[in-house]
Amino acid sequence: MRQTEQILGGMGNIEDAEVTVSVPVRERCKDLILSDETIAELMRRIMKDVEKGLCKDTHKEAVVKCFITYVQDLPNGTERGEFLALDLGGTNFRVLLIHLGQNHFDMQSKIYAIPQSIMVGTGEQLFDHIAECLANFMKEHDVYSHKLPLGFTFSFPLQQLGLTKGLLETWTKGFKCSGVVGNDVVQLLKDAIRRRGDIEVSVVALLNDTTGTLINCSFAKRDCRIGLIVGTGCNVCYVEKTENCELFDGNTNKPDCIVNTEWGAFGSDGALDIVITEYDREIDENSINPGKQLFEKMISGMYMGELVRLALVRLTKDNLLFGGKLSDHLLKRGNFFTKYVSEIESDKRGSFLNCREVLGELGLSHATEQDCANVRYICECVSRRAAHLVSAGIAVLINKMKEPSLTVGVDGSVYRFHPHFHDLMVEKIKQLILPGIKFDLMLSEDGSGRGAALVAAVACREN
Repeated sequence: MRQTEQILGGMGNIEDAEVTVSVPVRERCKDLILSDETIAELMRRIMKDVEKGLCKDTHKEAVVKCFITYVQDLPNGTERGEFLALDLGGTNFRVLLIHLGQNHFDMQSKIYAIPQSIMVGTGEQLFDHIAECLANFMKEHDVYSHKLPLGFTFSFPLQQLGLTKGLLETWTKGFKCSGVVGNDVVQLLKDAIRRRGDIEVSVVALLNDTTGTLINCSFAKRDCRIGLIVGTGCNVCYVEKTENCELFDGNTNKPDCIVNTEWGAFGSDGALDIVITEYDREIDENSINPGKQLFEKMISGMYMGELVRLALVRLTKDNLLFGGKLSDHLLKRGNFFTKYVSEIESDKRGSFLNCREVLGELGLSHATEQDCANVRYICECVSRRAAHLVSAGIAVLINKMKEPSLTVGVDGSVYRFHPHFHDLMVEKIKQLILPGIKFDLMLSEDGSGRGAALVAAVACREN
């Protein structure tokens, strides 16, 4: 009989019942559990990297770049008019039309796919596709002949040189379009619109999805000071004092400026070696950007399911799962979707309904109840580690700002759909922040695209 140990709930599921996890599996998952001492050390390293990114003398060598966004004003409720937004940050992008009036907010949007061939094609193909979808959207919503202000959310690492100019540092999230890195993405969009010659828009703001999330949430909660994405990728922005932004080249009369940290790159200099596992290394080696975005690869939805799959394969080969019998489906890279993690952890204690359905899809119908308990535990270890890594970074920023009370705006599929991610973050952040500080995590409804339109509205208000 396999040795077992009773492990109390608290890895995520907050039911009163217990789950039985085999001791060998629990032992093998220890590398996925972060101790308080390790988290404290990671926080010190994150803080050091943020400071290096803000400093003019160390920015070039900094891993966490802390790019200046040039967004200095938040919505105040006086914004009026009609605004467009483009939201590009993954395999789909959105076009939005927003009408702002006194006590009136109306939004229409449409999602467009980006084919794989375009994701790895030329930059001209990508921006021509975006411009075509934008023109079609404007036709559908009877604003084809209007010249409207547009906010452009471009959720890849950018060095911004102003509110409407930004150079792409590197592609992430599976994109590899040629002719874009090092170039101004606003100009590339304008060139594509000009090639069409049938629509007119005025790009008044460039931002990434974290800034859009912060702005969107600040429209409802004026104390929002952090914008976090935990979805396909992972990144965060926050409100910094302008005097601390040594690379800032703008209006220094305004006290604050939003900083896009690009913290997904944290660890590419070895700072994460104290927590990197064999699964993380394999994911990195098989990615299109080995050695880069290591923090993101330990957290985001693009990799979470694959982390679980690699652990399941390793433990099965070591005869600790499924009677040592693998399936062709489980052996195929990318076949354990991140949504499976959320579904498995959504099972009530004592039930493995979702787990059995997932394992059935993977050709593992022979799984025992013991296997199901072990699989759920592995999922919990991976997702809890992700939540704790994010929480450590958020706590660093909260402690740095020293606001007595603030809101963290959050968007992204992992945060939105994982059943326990929010609770895990709240619990861990409470442990890590300075005494007396109050915080709230707010889900960003309607995504970062709405934030882009609001940034455009604020830009027009300021002008």
